[in-house]
Amino acid sequence: MQHPSVVAIHVGLPRQLEAVEGVRSDSPNAKPWVSGIIKSTVVGPVMVRRFNLDGDGQADLVHHGGVDKAVLCYPHEHYEFWASEYSEVEWRAGCFGENLTLAGLCEADVCIGDVFQLGDALLQVSQPRQPCWKLSRRWGIPKLAVQVQQTRRTGWYLRVLVEGKIESGQPFVLTERPYSQWTIAQANEIMFAKPRRPTEELALLECDVLSASWRETLSKRSERGESDSLQRESERLGDHSD
Repeated sequence: MQHPSVVAIHVGLPRQLEAVEGVRSDSPNAKPWVSGIIKSTVVGPVMVRRFNLDGDGQADLVHHGGVDKAVLCYPHEHYEFWASEYSEVEWRAGCFGENLTLAGLCEADVCIGDVFQLGDALLQVSQPRQPCWKLSRRWGIPKLAVQVQQTRRTGWYLRVLVEGKIESGQPFVLTERPYSQWTIAQANEIMFAKPRRPTEELALLECDVLSASWRETLSKRSERGESDSLQRESERLGDHSD
C-alpha cells in the first residue's frame, strides 16, 4: 500500500507587504500589511516543533498559530481546481500559505484526531482551516477566502505530539484514528451549514481532540442559540499562515 506523501514543505516569517496600487485611499488594500502567508520551499530536513516549523511564524499571535494550529496542510490535488478557476495565477505548492503540501489525501480522507507519523515527528489533526481575508488579499481575489469555505477545499491543521525532523518526499503514515466519523469534510459541512445543524454541532463538540477554538465556537452557538456570520468567525478564529 502506498502512503500519502509530502510534496513540499514551506516556511516563512512575517513580513510587511505593500498596499495594492490604484485602489481608493479608504480601501483596506490601500494600506501596507503584515503577514507570514508568503512562504519559501524548504530544501532538506527541517525541525517541526510544538508551535511551528523552524523558520516559520505568524504576524498575529492572538488569532493565528498556537498549539492547535502548529502546522497547516493543503492537498496538492486542489491546485488543479484553482488553476481552472483563476488561470491568471500561477498556482503551485505553497500558494495557500501551507506548511505541508500533501499528495494522496483530501478533506474526505482525513479525520479529526488522526495521528500521522512524518519523519521523526508525530502529528495530530485538530481542525479544518478557516482562511481569513489575508489569503484573498495575497492573490488580489476578493472572494477567494469565502470560496475556499464554499467549495470545502480548506485543508487542515495539525498539532505536534512529538517534535522531530521532517523532509519533503517522506510518507505521511496514519498510525491512529480515534474518530472515524468526523472527517474534515464532515466538520466543514457542520461549521459552514446554512441553515445550521444544532444537533450535529453538539455531536461534533463532544469530540475531545477538536481544537479549542472550534470547540469554543460550537459551545457559544449552543449557549446563544445563534450563529455568527462566517466572516466574523473567520476573523476571530484566524489562520495559521498569517
